[in-house]
Amino acid sequence: MNEFWDWIARHGWVAWLIASAVLACAEMLTLDFTLLMLASGALAGAVTAAILPGAWIVQVLVAVAVAGIMLAVLRPTLLKRVRDAPGYRSSLDSLVGSEGTATHQITSGSGEVKVHGELWEARAMAPGTTIEAGESIEVFQIDGTTLIVYPSSQGLGWSGGAGL
Repeated sequence: MNEFWDWIARHGWVAWLIASAVLACAEMLTLDFTLLMLASGALAGAVTAAILPGAWIVQVLVAVAVAGIMLAVLRPTLLKRVRDAPGYRSSLDSLVGSEGTATHQITSGSGEVKVHGELWEARAMAPGTTIEAGESIEVFQIDGTTLIVYPSSQGLGWSGGAGL
């Protein structure tokens, strides 16, 4: 077991490089650039470990500093560029127009729907209306994490007798 730790002490850059690669690969699952910024910090730790083997405190400080700077400076810029790109729709935005099913009764105040296999809080689009559980719905818009819906059988012109 001591051989392992001796090898790590002499080749710490490998551990940093593996951490960087794992974080970069995990970024592909999240797509929010956080893990990519942490991977860049780990890569900086690998370079520091190659130059100063055994200086773990310096390696950690460099990795944390680089990751922190990347998170504070580069990540917001990248997110803005992606979100401002033509045709970009967040996963929430892509729910607009989707069809689902009311899992509980929906009123203009509360309710619940299942859209794309996920449960969401919902409200009826038209005030004073009720959509019964089991009824097909369509998402009109999103208010925070609440979906504003209407019965898909009625179409978008539906007002539920209450007017819009």
